[in-house]
Order: sequence, then structure tokens, then C-alpha cells
Amino acid sequence: MVDVGGVSVGGLAPVTVQSMTTTDTRDPAATLAQIERLALEGCEIVRVAIPRRDALDGFAAVCAASPLPVVADVHFDHTIAIDAARLGAAKLRINPGNIGDLARVDAVIDAAGEAGIAIRIGVNAGSLASEYADLDWPLAEKLAASAVSFCEHFERRGFTDIVVSAKASSVNSTLDAYRLLAQRVEYPLHIGVTEAGTAFSGTIKSSIGIGVLLAEGIGDTLRVSLTADPVEEVRVGWEILAALDLRRRGPELVSCPTCGRCEIDLIPIAEEVARRLRERRTPIKVAVMGCVVNGPGEARDADIGVAAGQGVGVIFARGETVRKVAEADIVEALFEEIDRLG
Repeated sequence: MVDVGGVSVGGLAPVTVQSMTTTDTRDPAATLAQIERLALEGCEIVRVAIPRRDALDGFAAVCAASPLPVVADVHFDHTIAIDAARLGAAKLRINPGNIGDLARVDAVIDAAGEAGIAIRIGVNAGSLASEYADLDWPLAEKLAASAVSFCEHFERRGFTDIVVSAKASSVNSTLDAYRLLAQRVEYPLHIGVTEAGTAFSGTIKSSIGIGVLLAEGIGDTLRVSLTADPVEEVRVGWEILAALDLRRRGPELVSCPTCGRCEIDLIPIAEEVARRLRERRTPIKVAVMGCVVNGPGEARDADIGVAAGQGVGVIFARGETVRKVAEADIVEALFEEIDRLG
């Protein structure tokens, strides 16, 4: 198990949800404002890029005021990683394949050891070390072999406070790489599909890749990588965990897909219920059903729910009928009963 600023990763700790800021780190106020938004959505560890040395002052200010543990994301310049360790980073994320020769990697290891912080060995398909990139091997094997080789080097240096990742934009390559890693190392695994895409396509790829791994018992912390507001990454991450019954941060909504049997305008009702449920943290199950085929059964199975038809909705609470309301009153009536549940 690894400690990241007071958040446990690996071992018997629950799978944690991460994201990464998109602001200019030289602007600590903007970066901290985004971190606050991420924290409100349930982000537990946040990664901040330090692309140039002139971002280090902003990074230090962020570390000093952040409500979340801050991971320094550094590429190419190993001296930035060294300084980030001294300036308050809760963890370093480096790709040893692009950080330079092993002497530079060793200097980063020493700095992390002195600061008492972990390092994520982050191997990516797009930036493999040349000795692996040029091999005629499947991508997953190259990713896993590269990550393992760096783990072994860290171990020889006496440093084992390690988290490992091996990401690709291909779901299948990502799955195969992590399966190999799970067999070859005992360190916590940071999982995700890198460069997954925009909010729609990236959510699908990430849900499949991360979901399959978690279902197989692989993964200790996750980041959903989206070309979108990072708040969406956190929301999707929690939805993946909830779908697998691993962790739940708020209510679960069950709603029917609608079909020709539906006798109310269900979609806007379900969307409004979903929007309002995002503001709540009680882990209850709420059902919004639009016809008599599965509706009553699903609604009764939920903590609270509505089964609707012919312009009216019957509200159930823990298996018991509560009341019957007009279609226009379904949302308000439903939340009145949710509030009564406490």
C-alpha cells in the first residue's frame, strides 16, 4: 500500500478516483478553483502538470492550499521533478522512458526518498523507451516489460514506494498490459485508458477498459481521461465504481429505456431526477419507470421509485405504495418522499 498525502492506494484500501487539472499551473488561483470543483465531485487525488520551470512557484502555492493531495506530473526535465518533491508534491508521476538516462531517474528517486513521497512509474504507448518501442512485440508486452524493468531498477535503488501504470489509447492493449502487470508486480496499479477521447466516446472506452479490469480485480486507483471538463472524469469514475458495486458516493438511479409502451414523457422526468440526485450523497436506489411491464417490480425493489402510466405516477417507498400523482407532479412528489426517507 502507498500513501499519497494521507490517501491510501493499494492493499485493502478502496479504489480511489483521480483527475488532472487543465489550468495553467502558473496561475495557482485558477488551478485551486478547479481543484475545489473536483473535490466537490469526489476527486480524491489530483494531478497537476509542471511543463516548465516557471510553473514551479505556482505548483508550490497549489500544494500549500489544495484540499486534495497533489501529484506532480513531470516529463523530460528531471530537475523539475526533483524541485516538485521539495515543494510539497504528495507524489511524483514520471515516465522513465522520457525523463532521461538512469542517472537522472536515480536523482528523482533520491529526491522522492528524501521527501518521503511515492513515485508513479507511468508508461504510455506514445512515449515508450526506445529499447522497448523498437521491439517487434505486441504493444501490451512492450508496455508491461518496460514498466517491470523500471520497477526492478527502483528496487535495486532501495525504493519501493511505487505505483505503476501502463496505458494505451487501445482498450485491448490496455487490458492486456495491465493483466501482464498484475501477474508480474505487486505494486498498486493506476488504471485508465489514455487519450480516450471526448466526453461521449471517451466515457465509453474508459468504462469498458477500466470496468473490465476492476471486474477482474485489477486496479487500485483510476483516472478517466477525457477531452472535457475534468469534473466529468470524476463523475464517470464514480459511476464505474458504482456500477460494479465497488464504491458508491451517492444515489443510484434506475430508469427504463422507454419504448412504445411508455405512456408519459419519461425522458425529461428521468433527466431532471438524475440532475437533482447529483446534489445528494445518501446511497439510496431510486427507480423511474415508464410502464407496467417492469416498472412496478423495479420501483418496489428500490428504496424509492415511481411507476408511471397514462399520465400518472404511482410512488413506492421500500416496497409500499405511497401515493398517486399527476405526471406533472412526479418529480416534486418523488423528492418529497426522498426527503422523508432521510
